[in-house]
Amino acid sequence: MATFLYKLGRLAFRRRRYVALIWVALLALAGFGAASASTATSSSFSIPGTEAQKAFDLLEQRFPDSSADGATARVVFKAPDGQKMTDPANKAEVNKIAGELKSGSDQIASVTDPYTAGAVSKDGSTAYVSVSYKVNSMELTDATRGALEDAGHTAQKSGMTVEIGGDALQVMPETGATEIIGVAIAAVVLVITFGSLIAAGLPLLTALIGVGIGVSTITALANVLDLGSTTSTLAMMIGLAVGIDYALFIVSRYRAELADGREREEAAGRAVGTAGSAVVFAGLTVVIALVGLAVVNIPMLSKMGFAAAGTVAIAVLIALTLVPAMMGFAGKRVMGRKARKAAEAGNRPEAKPNMGTRWARFVLRKPVWVLLVGVIGLGAIAVPAASLEMGLPDDGSQPTSTTQRRAYDLLSDGFGPGFNGPLMVVVDTANSSDGKTAAKQVSDEISGIPGVVAVTPAQFNKAGDTAMITVVPKDRPSSTETENVVHAIRDTGKDIKSDTGAEVLVTGSTAMNIDFSQKMNDALLPYLALVVGLAFLLLMLVFRSVLVPLKAALGFLLSVVAALGAVVAVFQWGWLGSLFGVEQTGPIMSMMPIFMVGVVFGLAMDYEVFLVTRMREAYVHGEKPGQAIVTGFKHGARVVTAAAVIMMAVFAGFIGSSEQMIKMIGFSLAIAVFFDAFVVRMAIVPAVLALLGQRAWWLPRWLDRLLPNVDVEGEGLRKELGETPEGGTGRDGHGGDAEGERELIRV
Repeated sequence: MATFLYKLGRLAFRRRRYVALIWVALLALAGFGAASASTATSSSFSIPGTEAQKAFDLLEQRFPDSSADGATARVVFKAPDGQKMTDPANKAEVNKIAGELKSGSDQIASVTDPYTAGAVSKDGSTAYVSVSYKVNSMELTDATRGALEDAGHTAQKSGMTVEIGGDALQVMPETGATEIIGVAIAAVVLVITFGSLIAAGLPLLTALIGVGIGVSTITALANVLDLGSTTSTLAMMIGLAVGIDYALFIVSRYRAELADGREREEAAGRAVGTAGSAVVFAGLTVVIALVGLAVVNIPMLSKMGFAAAGTVAIAVLIALTLVPAMMGFAGKRVMGRKARKAAEAGNRPEAKPNMGTRWARFVLRKPVWVLLVGVIGLGAIAVPAASLEMGLPDDGSQPTSTTQRRAYDLLSDGFGPGFNGPLMVVVDTANSSDGKTAAKQVSDEISGIPGVVAVTPAQFNKAGDTAMITVVPKDRPSSTETENVVHAIRDTGKDIKSDTGAEVLVTGSTAMNIDFSQKMNDALLPYLALVVGLAFLLLMLVFRSVLVPLKAALGFLLSVVAALGAVVAVFQWGWLGSLFGVEQTGPIMSMMPIFMVGVVFGLAMDYEVFLVTRMREAYVHGEKPGQAIVTGFKHGARVVTAAAVIMMAVFAGFIGSSEQMIKMIGFSLAIAVFFDAFVVRMAIVPAVLALLGQRAWWLPRWLDRLLPNVDVEGEGLRKELGETPEGGTGRDGHGGDAEGERELIRV
């Protein structure tokens, strides 16, 4: 592989005008496709194989006019002190607003009258108007949202408190500002790392071109493939991070080759042949992690994973072709001013020990202490993960400054917390001899379940074969008690089906969230096994070792569990919550563990491949195991540090979002990258390698013969170029002096 990539790098350098032209043409083509495509709506959210989805599908089939997937809103009114919502003046005002809402948009399906629907609290202080729409929240027009927001203005003038809840006001959070902050920090880090504006600009420019092509393609295909706006957000976040990283590694190796006195074209070829091999395998691990999301069997997640994986693949191709082409345009200006002057004068810079070298030598002297501190520290941070509670956030987790949160609180005070998440029970009586009796039995049984405060009479469809029953639980939608109510109704439904033949199904947003969380829980272990297993095989190919991939996988699991522990401490327990703007603690978003595993695993393997590949390369080319660790850190630590800081900056920018879900994603990914890059890869990995010594690179002979040689370390390339490494070793890398190695570790 190294030889092929070496030739590709030289070709791209020589034919740089054609290569640049091809990528610019692809960007223009993707941009044109995105601009001419019709505006995408939100993707349809479904959870195949769950009871809530089955009930939802049945509702759409049997109640076609009910707009089961439409947006909903609740306009909540609270009477001034000393008054009641049943007072004639307040009642007239509410009826007037309900009439305005009905005529305010043709997207409205129905508006209820609170005085006939029983939507007035017992003490008369609170009432609410329920609004149903024909389309989902992402398809509502600005005029429809405006009419809803204006509905309570006149009532507020009369002294009533009016707030609006539901998903009708939900819009995709704007993330443009945070991305700009991330890119700005990345630029500063790159300038500090390279000491050259040209060298710093190359990774940024090429990453933006890659992200531009990827996101534009997603936008162009959004309607055809039913891709939601969250798909392009994830692709942009991942594509930007890995695009900068991959280009950073190629440019860094190119500068090192120039500093060794190579000609520019030769330096570009060698940079792509060596660092490019690491880029290919690092990219493959990220792609495996993202494509593996299909295991969860939730179409929206699968599409997000495939789209983000496509953007990563583009980032890899750009790093292997456009980056060397751009290095050709930049000339020797990719070097800092001092390095250029030294090269022009024919002086080789003195090889002074850098921070990476000094740190590696320290770890080699104290490997046991470094390992213990790293493992015990992450283990302590991971302890809260044992108390992890998962669910999906509702309006109760919104900031108190939002009308949705204030409406949530008004409903909780007036009617009880359960009114914010009523359950929809669907009774399929098609196979029952007496449907009405069966539906009444369902209502009676549910009324007796602990934790249920209200059950509405069954409403049948025109055909008379399906009934809807609304059940109001006692506790808030995201509580464990409400989840127990859902399970109790389902258990009761099984008995009723055996008695009457009527099938009882529970759906609604609360039940959907419960089923979604359960599905994510069930998928976590198979997903981990698939992703870690495939990556283990891939890393065994790269490093030709059994212990190095095993150590990489175990280190990743440690960093993810520690990050989950930090997320639980902040967002579930509220520790340091005020520092991160957490106003309401609650369960952790159910997709968080799988999402973290998918994204962080790919990025963690990036650092593993880039850092340890350089060690493997030095070892195979004749260095002793301990010295190879020092060499790997000398060349890789600065670059991996810069890559991790850039990644953390991109993710940490999302912590400032007002949306709890986005805030949680930003915090979890930033802290996970910090733990993995700086504790696991920079401390635990070299400590373990130092303790293992030559055994780290052990591979059974039968497995060595079985595995194809991908030549990531470039040994085949050196042979083709007629170079013989000093004190060279064979392909299996079993050279070196064990006694000398022990001596180095003692030093």
